[in-house]
Amino acid sequence: MEERLRILLCEDDENLGMLLREYLQAKGFNADLFADGDSGYKALLKGKYDLCVLDVMMPKKDGFALAQEIRTVNSEIPIIFLTAKSLKEDILEGFKIGADDYITKPFSMEELVFRIEAILRRVKGKKGKEITIYKIGKFTFDTQKQVLMIDDKVTKLTTKESELLNLLCAHVNEILERNFALKTIWIDDNYFNARSMDVYITKLRKHLKDDPSIEIINIHGKGYKLIAPEAEAAR
Repeated sequence: MEERLRILLCEDDENLGMLLREYLQAKGFNADLFADGDSGYKALLKGKYDLCVLDVMMPKKDGFALAQEIRTVNSEIPIIFLTAKSLKEDILEGFKIGADDYITKPFSMEELVFRIEAILRRVKGKKGKEITIYKIGKFTFDTQKQVLMIDDKVTKLTTKESELLNLLCAHVNEILERNFALKTIWIDDNYFNARSMDVYITKLRKHLKDDPSIEIINIHGKGYKLIAPEAEAAR
């Protein structure tokens, strides 16, 4: 039987915390609930957790301070912030600390579980060895040199083009979630950054047009998918 993933849940609103814990457990997670940052941090030091869900406004130690302490002992564990704040400065502060996602109250519990599952899928995908060269159909993509090669043609990519193509290759023939790409490359998933990413997707399609077996398709409401039948990691 597969072991249930453990979630460190820190929420000072007793009613909300209990509802979230019960819902997460019903969805197959083990969720330990703590009402302040101090007790949450002590629990993290004693136990093994797969993901943290932290309320920002908590007594004794707020979510930002707790996340900073967590990062000193575990730089890899995913962190999701829950907050009533929606100011851009607060959101950016959360990502600077190392948050993987940020959910503004009120939110649906279904949305929280969706985001948890999406983050865990990404973390699982990152555990493999870092790839520097991809074979995409007839193309070779060097992520370090930021070049795309086919036959004798070499195309130098911009940093944004290279970062976006790298994410697409890491999720080849799977959906690259739009919000994940925006937060990974642009930090903020606002309207203007979303429009900018659309422009770079168009540019990548033009760079890849020499191989008709490759395409980048839109998945409505979710993101993009790089279709490349012979895509593989070279090294």
